[in-house]
Amino acid sequence: MKETTRTWNFLSNHAHTLICLAENPRARMRDVAGRVGITERAAMRIVAHLEEAGILTRHKEGRRNRYVIHPDQPLRHPMESRCTVGSLLSLLARNTKSEFDDRQPVSASRSTLYSDED
Repeated sequence: MKETTRTWNFLSNHAHTLICLAENPRARMRDVAGRVGITERAAMRIVAHLEEAGILTRHKEGRRNRYVIHPDQPLRHPMESRCTVGSLLSLLARNTKSEFDDRQPVSASRSTLYSDED
């Protein structure tokens, strides 16, 4: 019997979209969607979710948008709620460490991943 291999990821499309916007706050939804592997409409829906949750704010600049991420917001799942958006992005996003977390070095230790309110 032939076994089919299913692919899965540790992070959700919401996390991937947030990482894309952290790396490029002026990214077009078409580019975010292509990078995440979803449709442009799905990317727009995810951005709306993130905005409703207070994780980011969208600012109109001419015909484009600029996205401002609020790094002090906690992650939503109860198991992750002590971790902030900024600490997650400091671990995963390229070229954004100094903006989200000034602690050195960045590692996956508990002290880096979770907020100081433990």
